[in-house]
Amino acid sequence: MIELPKLSVIVPVYNEVQTLRIIVERLHSVPLPMEIICVNDCSRDGSAELLDQLKAEALVEVVFHQSVNKGKGAALRKGIEIASGDVIVVQDADLEYDPHEFGRLIGPIMEGKADAVFGSRFAGAERRVLYFWHSVGNKFLTLLSNMFTNLNLTDMETCYKMVRAPIMKSLVLTSDRFGFEPEVTARLAQARARIWEIPISYSGRTYEQGKKIGWKDGVAAFFHVIRFNLFPPKRTR
Repeated sequence: MIELPKLSVIVPVYNEVQTLRIIVERLHSVPLPMEIICVNDCSRDGSAELLDQLKAEALVEVVFHQSVNKGKGAALRKGIEIASGDVIVVQDADLEYDPHEFGRLIGPIMEGKADAVFGSRFAGAERRVLYFWHSVGNKFLTLLSNMFTNLNLTDMETCYKMVRAPIMKSLVLTSDRFGFEPEVTARLAQARARIWEIPISYSGRTYEQGKKIGWKDGVAAFFHVIRFNLFPPKRTR
């Protein structure tokens, strides 16, 4: 019988009290061994208290509270540092991504074919129809990233990047906010990681439902792609 690798699921949390318990319960319905690591980015809506309650109920293994708001990238770096599993994946708390996709995403890693698997929202799977200019922006940023990395990804900005833990922990990551996606993609390419892409479903939410990324983040991502690809980090001994 093949032993399943342990997943470290990192959940960055900033003002997600309405959906937090729902996503944790969805994670528990996935038939894979996992630890759930929630990093609270100084939420102000009751998310911190709910996280402590979920920890007390043994629904979450690790809860870490940032003392000040540092951004999603900083929260993810803390989660990566804490993770003890064999494979690391990020799960946003906003219900846009379905953790039942984990079983498909982990396949190429278990078969020894991949070091990282990206879940693509634009590769033919079902999805909620929403903002045209968001899709244009995502495709442009993916194209720009591909030009630098020489990868043929269809969705660089996807939340679902499942990576073998030793490789993820070896990457030099510095982005504090929404530059995490282009940075981790650039670093994986620079590390010559074997990357696969699998279609996933996607249920995007509207701004009225709490979507946080706007056009300013898209502009920042443009410069992040250029910066992280043209200026690889210098490792210190």
